[in-house]
Amino acid sequence: MRHFAAHEFLETQEALRSKSAEIELFGVLIQMTTDSQLRDLLQNQQRRTMYDYQQGLSLLSGRGINMQQSQSPQMNVYQNIQIGIQQQPQPMTPNPTTSLMSDASIANHVLFLRKAGSVFSMVWASECADPQVRTFHVACGNTCQQMAYEIWQYLNARGYYQPAELSDKTMAVMRQEFASPTQSTMPYSQVR
Repeated sequence: MRHFAAHEFLETQEALRSKSAEIELFGVLIQMTTDSQLRDLLQNQQRRTMYDYQQGLSLLSGRGINMQQSQSPQMNVYQNIQIGIQQQPQPMTPNPTTSLMSDASIANHVLFLRKAGSVFSMVWASECADPQVRTFHVACGNTCQQMAYEIWQYLNARGYYQPAELSDKTMAVMRQEFASPTQSTMPYSQVR
């Protein structure tokens, strides 16, 4: 049986508990979704989470993980990313007594979950001594950030998430704040 450092074992167990809860949550969210494209996206993300869950189980049971297998999941890609406010946003009014969530709320909730999953996975990875445990958490973090981008693209395409845009003048002024170091100011520029 393989031995793990206590903290990496506990963090991996926490990751598996989180993934188990996400798989169940996605089952509920899929049932609430009215948009077929969002439903497909959620089903695909649920499958990817189940894959990561199985990898973690294999790791903790001493079977290891296949570190050579690609962790680049199939993603939905939206071609027309919109930067800037394109349309008058619909006001968001939370309904604390609802029994069903809107597609926009579901997608925003999933975006938050994926962002948090990416952050936690990378924090856990940086605490691991075992190379396979580290690889597992890094792969999970990468999958989460890819799924966050996928759900963000859905939100953007539907007009639910419109990132603000700075004016050209503001960006030009802000770019001037930075300059490349000169050869004489770079440390170790005299390396022989």
